[in-house]
Amino acid sequence: MDLSKMEEVVLMPRLSDTMTEGVIASWHKKVGDAVKKGEVLADIETDKATMELESYKNGTLLYQGAKDGEKIAVNDLLCIIGEKGKVDVDAIVAAAKGGGQKPEAGGQKSEAGQQAAQPSPQSAQSTTQQTSGSTTPEGRIKASPLAKKLAKEKGIDLSQVQGSGDNGRITKSDIDNFKPVQQAAGSQPSGKVAVQPIVSGQEGYRDIDNSQMRKVIAKRLGESKFNAPHFYLTMEINMDNAMTSRAAMNEVSDVKISFNDMVVKAAAMALRKHPAVNSSWMGDFIRQYQHIHVGVAVAIDEGLIVPVIRFADQKPLSHIAAETKELAGKARNKKLQPNEFTGNTFTISNLGMMDIEEFTAIINPPDSAIMAVGRIKEVVVRKGEGFGVTNVMKITLSCDHRSVDGAVGASFLQTFKKYMENPVTMLV
Repeated sequence: MDLSKMEEVVLMPRLSDTMTEGVIASWHKKVGDAVKKGEVLADIETDKATMELESYKNGTLLYQGAKDGEKIAVNDLLCIIGEKGKVDVDAIVAAAKGGGQKPEAGGQKSEAGQQAAQPSPQSAQSTTQQTSGSTTPEGRIKASPLAKKLAKEKGIDLSQVQGSGDNGRITKSDIDNFKPVQQAAGSQPSGKVAVQPIVSGQEGYRDIDNSQMRKVIAKRLGESKFNAPHFYLTMEINMDNAMTSRAAMNEVSDVKISFNDMVVKAAAMALRKHPAVNSSWMGDFIRQYQHIHVGVAVAIDEGLIVPVIRFADQKPLSHIAAETKELAGKARNKKLQPNEFTGNTFTISNLGMMDIEEFTAIINPPDSAIMAVGRIKEVVVRKGEGFGVTNVMKITLSCDHRSVDGAVGASFLQTFKKYMENPVTMLV
């Protein structure tokens, strides 16, 4: 039975270019609900973002392939939508499982199974450090990604929450209904002076499940670091003119232009003059791109994501500033669409705003190079017969030696330096 050809079957779609599986963040419909074309069925957490999955047909939701917080591989059975009584749900599920055991529609367990999944009341211990049925013997807390996110926002310790899901898994409703238990205050020692404080504690740890994004970051950057022979070029940029020019531009620009926006523009224009850096190693050949799409790394709670400024060399600074701000906001709210975080030909990672003076970055595939940007720092230099203060910024270019030679990378940085130290040239 070919599930992909069945009208009632909805398979897990590939929502990003690197996605191999998705996690059900939350269902918007439950089994038995009517579904209309265009309505949101579920929120799916991918390796890049949490995205809304819309129904492409009308009908009734007859089966869910996974519950909140569970994983489904791409092209596996996600749900069944059809006319109740006219669809053999059991046959479809059995075919999806390769003829294995047929679960009931909606993935519901028997009453005995549900009771077995609930932790015994006698297993809970009322000690100072409580351990719920949601914690495995190894200390790992079982909770859906959405429950973890809500718990973090509300400041709730997951080890104090009793899960109601499968095998004690903590769900969104458990967080919503959680009420902290008041701990009895310990007796205070008498006397005004404590010669030696008595410290008591309990060792422990908590294993945190890796998000889809974190798994892909580990896989792709691990492959990049160990497969691509990296070398690094560091250069110091005088930022005095850039600071003066930025202040003047922000007096007339509708959108506040940042130093990072200037870095994006200067890098894009330098790439136009040095196409060998705007390339990818393809094994048997090197692909040099005629377009320039600059990725800007953005840190979010789950890891790192790289929104892309397309045709950055052709856009004015105010346009780059507005687009970067919009994409960064979408990234933090996990609302980026696939076309907004794919297609980069060069990447910039800026930690200057976090007081990092200098660092090296791992190349972001499929790029051949990534630029790491440090903070702007005041330094004392000789000026004429005396001394003065100037502002400098260190940047480090990580290059894939298979496609970019040292002299090529150095020439690119020299051109980048000219643009940054004389910003008016970027406006011509």
